[in-house]
Amino acid sequence: MFLSAISAEVRQELLDWRGSPFSYTGLCSLNFDYCNSVLAGVAKVYLQKLQSVQNMAARMVSGVHQSEHITSVLEDLHQLPVSQTVVFKMALLVWKCVHAVAPAYLSDLCIPVTAISGRQHLRSAVTCTLLVPRARTATGQRSFAVNGPATWNRLPPALQSQDLSESAFKRALKTHLFSTVQRH
Repeated sequence: MFLSAISAEVRQELLDWRGSPFSYTGLCSLNFDYCNSVLAGVAKVYLQKLQSVQNMAARMVSGVHQSEHITSVLEDLHQLPVSQTVVFKMALLVWKCVHAVAPAYLSDLCIPVTAISGRQHLRSAVTCTLLVPRARTATGQRSFAVNGPATWNRLPPALQSQDLSESAFKRALKTHLFSTVQRH
């Protein structure tokens, strides 16, 4: 289906690249990583369409038949499923906000519970959670102001540690997200 929509020259180039994990990165991975945090909170049906494109690209590179499961192939290519990639990007952006590496307009949206008067003694203040503001609309639920802190609060406490460097956080987060991927 996808290959029939491309010219014969491009199709042959793609098939010649088969078996190279670098071709997967060039073909698909970079396009999924670009602005995918915009997909936070989007309906699953839209993420499933992107996931099928990612799966097909991984199948083309690896030569795995369509009837075989793709999860292990994506893992071999060090790629998270699309929904997990969105979580990864959102959590990384919040990590940058919490560690004052992100722009101020984003960091201002990530308010630790400990910074709010009257909440310093709550259990959530001890666990490094962030304030999740109320949103009245579905679009508001998808905004960074709501979705970012909510994503951060769903992470295990070990990932919310202030002591993790960015590279250590990325590695631990990716490991955590790979462990939560459903195996078929």
